[in-house]
Amino acid sequence: MLDLSTTQTFLRDHQLDAWLVCDFRNSNPVMWQLLGFQRPTTRRAFLLLPAQDPPRLLAHAIEQGSFEGAGVALESYTSWQQLHTWLQQALAGCQRVAMEYSPSGALPITSWVDGGTLDLVRSCGVEVVSSADLFQASLATWSSAALASHLDACRQVAEVKDTAFAHLGQCLQQGRACTEYDLQQFMLADFARRGLETDHGPIVAFNAHSGNPHYEPQPAGSSSIARGDWVLLDLWARHPGNQHVFGDLTWVACAGPRPTAEQQRIFDMVKRARDLVMEHLQRCWTRGAPVQGWEADRVARDYLNRAGYGDQFLHRTGHSLGPGRAVHGLGANLDDLESHDTRLLLPGTGFSVEPGIYLPQFGVRLEINVYVDPEKGPQVTTPAQEEIVEIC
Repeated sequence: MLDLSTTQTFLRDHQLDAWLVCDFRNSNPVMWQLLGFQRPTTRRAFLLLPAQDPPRLLAHAIEQGSFEGAGVALESYTSWQQLHTWLQQALAGCQRVAMEYSPSGALPITSWVDGGTLDLVRSCGVEVVSSADLFQASLATWSSAALASHLDACRQVAEVKDTAFAHLGQCLQQGRACTEYDLQQFMLADFARRGLETDHGPIVAFNAHSGNPHYEPQPAGSSSIARGDWVLLDLWARHPGNQHVFGDLTWVACAGPRPTAEQQRIFDMVKRARDLVMEHLQRCWTRGAPVQGWEADRVARDYLNRAGYGDQFLHRTGHSLGPGRAVHGLGANLDDLESHDTRLLLPGTGFSVEPGIYLPQFGVRLEINVYVDPEKGPQVTTPAQEEIVEIC
């Protein structure tokens, strides 16, 4: 939801004349998070947030109804010529304008505007700069209600995780079949009973499937649980509403009688990588030293590189958590692998910490959530796994 005061203060502090947000067919999530709702559209729309003056919203004449209730002055166009004229007039006197793009595509998560639209806006005589830091400050910070919803979601997601492990144990004890897909559906039903929602199903991965970070069980072909199996659960959910924040965690378990020496060794390394990130974040907070997303990623990555498992750590260390429609938020990621994320981990924002090692036989990922409390600094909001769960 638009916080005009925060947005305009940021614009003025960074010598930006305006923020121009463009959407075509729901392609830009920033537009809809600013407006506080999302409705299907088929034409271009522009939201202009000047550093000084009131916001303006331009939509096609046949789609005016899609933007009712936005709380912003609504204007219309019919032809492309009218759209171009509006842009020329709206940007008259502007020199530097922020848009959702990333120079050289360095941060794809911040780049939603197509090259042709950038050409069009630049033809109005303005310099276009990235809005990456702007929309993080405006949209990725949590309200007190968002924090409360996140904390309760974390508590309930952890309970669903415990219930899922217990269900596997009962199936083993009673000789009942339970596939990865069966357990995923069991967890989704538990979320539904609790009134929680998720954007897609949890990851349930046994044995070698856990070596695939984005394995998704299917109705046909999922593995069945057996004694001695390795289990990875990655689950997330939130209270309904785009102003609420997901709780997101990953735990691992062994279906008895005990983990192998190799499983224990890999688990210990991943846990140490996770804990080193938290120690670094808290140490920097105590010193008053800001942390960029890539720096936090390097803490875990350098440790696993030294241990000889850097090539088996296949993804960034963490993703943003924040208000919005997806579990992956619009703020800074802990990433120096897929991108070099130079955005700061700001007070009032949140993110996951989830290093992993993925081997042909099994994989380990341990995920916690972190909220940067403006007074206390980085705070872990989920249970942190300290020992391998033994399913009896």
